[in-house]
Formats: sequence, structure tokens, C-alpha cells
Amino acid sequence: MSTPADRDHAGTHLMPCMEVWGGNQAIDNGVAMPGLDAWVYSRPYQGDASGGDVHYVSSCGTGRIARVLVADVSGHGAGVGEIALNLRSLMRRYVNYLDQTRFVESVNREFASISRAGGFATCVATTYFAPSDHLTVSNAGHPRPLLYRARRNAWQLLIPGAEASRDAPHDDLALLNLPLGIIEPARYDQFGVHLHPGDLVLIYTDSLIEAMDPQGTQLGETGLLDLVRRLDPSRPERLNGAILEAVSAHRGGAPAEDDVTLLLLRHNGSRPRMTFAERLAAQVKFLGMVARRLIPGAGGGPIPWPELRWENIVGAVSQRAGRRWGRDTPDE
Repeated sequence: MSTPADRDHAGTHLMPCMEVWGGNQAIDNGVAMPGLDAWVYSRPYQGDASGGDVHYVSSCGTGRIARVLVADVSGHGAGVGEIALNLRSLMRRYVNYLDQTRFVESVNREFASISRAGGFATCVATTYFAPSDHLTVSNAGHPRPLLYRARRNAWQLLIPGAEASRDAPHDDLALLNLPLGIIEPARYDQFGVHLHPGDLVLIYTDSLIEAMDPQGTQLGETGLLDLVRRLDPSRPERLNGAILEAVSAHRGGAPAEDDVTLLLLRHNGSRPRMTFAERLAAQVKFLGMVARRLIPGAGGGPIPWPELRWENIVGAVSQRAGRRWGRDTPDE
């Protein structure tokens, strides 16, 4: 990660290309990428060193593709730690993929063994493409994210609707909102939205909506929406803390009864503008990964080849080609 002197965008770290950031440990920090800032708060249950909530953020080799994963895995300890490492490997393998379909399919396969053993896992995976301001969303049984539209100063559920279109056709293997590993093979449904400067996306685990007041009433999805609508969205770097304070007040100050994770995204209005040195560094890093993986016994996981898609390959040198991705998604 970069040093504090490299911080930008309200205290977040500038994220290098080809980087995967996150895990299942406690954290309260942020990263900045072209088009997006991300703030993550995660606390395992009862102050453990690691928990069942897993979060990752990645940036591709050209700085145009940002991917975010938040997963909630039943259990704690070494078992979840191994899963977190495997998810990191998948994040790195598909870091240069624009379409997240194969990535989500691979995540589902990763959790098939957990499901057979009676375990449980949910996740939200998103991919943001900076040239077209397009965010793709897949939800596997996870609490539905929230979307804040800065132009209207309004919070809403981030779901397929009037301003969202499906990126994948429906068929017998296309799934929406089914937990991971239940059916394998499976192709999860996904939808897209366009983001605008100042828009926010809040991804969280179920401890927020399951928070109970002293009378035993859960906050719920509607209660969480009402809660965030009373908070100030103009300082997003403080919003996670404000949400946690409000949820704690709902619980009457009682501690959370599960792992707690919030991941907040903000469209920061920036565009990918890589210098020659940054492009060279990304290419050297990629070639180094390839070289290490070709050496017998060196390990290092799969090679993060770029996806052979027009918007991804030609779009690296042509802004017009890049903006084709998500152009059929209705704007708000």
C-alpha cells in the first residue's frame, strides 16, 4: 500500500494497479481508485482477530476496472481464513476481467464444499468500469445494498428496476439472490446502473438489519433506509461511523451479536489517467506475475490474463471503445 503522504480523496490510500486489498480481519480504512473511493469498516464478533465477513477491493492493470466483493461466511477461524485466501486468488485471477460473470461462477464453486458440509455463505460482487461509469451488481443471497443518488439527495435500494437493466439473460441456470454453493454449476443474474459524481453505494452484512432494540424488534431493511436518510451524506468518509453509532443506539448500546462489515463506495468524479511510469510499472508487475507462475514449483496462483473483450482490449487505447460497455443501461 502507499504511504500516508500518498493519500488523497479524504484520507483514502491511492490504490496501485493490479492490487487486491482486503481480507477477513478487523479494519477501518479506505482506498481511492479512478472513479471510486471505498471505505471499509469490519469488526469480527467479540473482538476476534478474524471473522466470517470477507471483503476485497481490486484495481485492474489499466486502472479502469474496480471490483468489490463482500461475503458473509458461516463460522470463524482457520476455515474462513483459508476461504479468504482462495477468494483473494480469484480476485487476482479476474482482476483484468471486465465482465464479472466468470468470477461470480468461480466464487460459487469455491463455496460448494461449504454448502455440502452444512455451511452457509452469501455475497455481493460489483464491478465498476470507469470509462462508462457503469456498475455491475450480482447478489447471492446477501442483504440488498443501498444506493444514494446525489442529484436527488435520495437513498434507495440498489436493485433491478426502472433505472437498471439486466446484463445477463434469464435462463434455467441464471440465479438471483440465492446463497453461494447451493447449485453448482450456476450463473448468477446481474444488473447494471450508471453512477454519477457524488453517488454512494453501501454494501453491508446482515448484522446491521438484524440489530434488535431493547424490545426485541429488528432494525430491518426499511429501518436501515430510514436511518441513513437521517444522516449527512456530504462527508462519506464519516458515514460508516455515523451508521454504526445509529445502529448501536437502536440496540440500546448493546454490542453487536455477529461480525459487522460496511463497505461504502463513492463516485469521486475522476478518470483513469495513467502516466507512462504507472503504465510501465503495471506492465512490469504483470510480466513478473507471469514469470513466477511459469517457474515450476514457484506457485503464485493463476495468471491474471486480460479478458478478450472489445471494450477491455481496444478500450485501453480508445475512450470511445471503452464507453460502449454498459451503454444500453438506462440512466436515472
